[in-house]
Amino acid sequence: MHPSGAGMAAACGAGFLWGTGALVVNLLIARYGLRPESISFWRFVVGGVLLMALFARPSVWPRMRAQGLALVGAGACMALYVLCWFLGIARIGAAVPTLIALCLPPVLVTLVGVARGRERMDAPLAMTLAAALAGTALVVLREGGPAADAPAGTVLAGVLFSIASAVLYAGFTLVSGRLSQALGAGPATMGLTVVAAAVMGLSAVYAPLAWPGDAPPEAWLLYLGLVTAALALLAFSWGAARLSPTALTVATLVEPLTAVLLAALLLGQALSASQWLGAGLMIAGIAALGRRDARRAAAGAVHA
Repeated sequence: MHPSGAGMAAACGAGFLWGTGALVVNLLIARYGLRPESISFWRFVVGGVLLMALFARPSVWPRMRAQGLALVGAGACMALYVLCWFLGIARIGAAVPTLIALCLPPVLVTLVGVARGRERMDAPLAMTLAAALAGTALVVLREGGPAADAPAGTVLAGVLFSIASAVLYAGFTLVSGRLSQALGAGPATMGLTVVAAAVMGLSAVYAPLAWPGDAPPEAWLLYLGLVTAALALLAFSWGAARLSPTALTVATLVEPLTAVLLAALLLGQALSASQWLGAGLMIAGIAALGRRDARRAAAGAVHA
């Protein structure tokens, strides 16, 4: 498989694993009353412990110190974009924050790439982005927008938190590829996860970070840490080193599709015709961007 194809598969895999985590997070909040800050903190702590056991070697630390500023900035962005997304959902429901937080980053990173001369905005790219984002909208927006009786200030706050989440995720994506290339996917993911855990730990300043007292929620937190933090972020970092930021952000649009399909499979929530159409558009957009990255990589190898 071409490196770009393998990178796209890894990024889609990360999106798939994050999509499974969405159902677990909803379960922990609705059934066990855990706060999003606590869930995020323990998720990063569990993932960080596993990643340190795998990748913390003496030879890694000098290289990590050399990338210290980028690691701290990207790790903080990784923690805060999740928190802002949760805060948006708490105010206006899941549909609009998810749409903003997932669909705005590909646009932002593409504009940055165009401004830096690393991406060329042509008709095929614009059409591919439009297809992927329209498909995401069809998949996500089945439940509609914010509640009609929500105060205007609450709606505004929810939208602003969602936009902040999108901007932070775009920033994280733009830096993560360089970190993975400089450090390797494993050490880069380890450093990012440890920083994210430390940042989320600061939320204890205003509210305690609760650990559940009985086995089922503990097991779910371990799943979030081992699978949706350690494994998913490792796959994301591996893909980031091989893809353009645009392709990387679009590949992770698999996340809401996974959550919707799992809800249909496990909870009996049937998909509408528009959601199936959206899934098709999303997959077509991801495949087209994968082929575009592969062609660009091949062209670069020829000119090298």
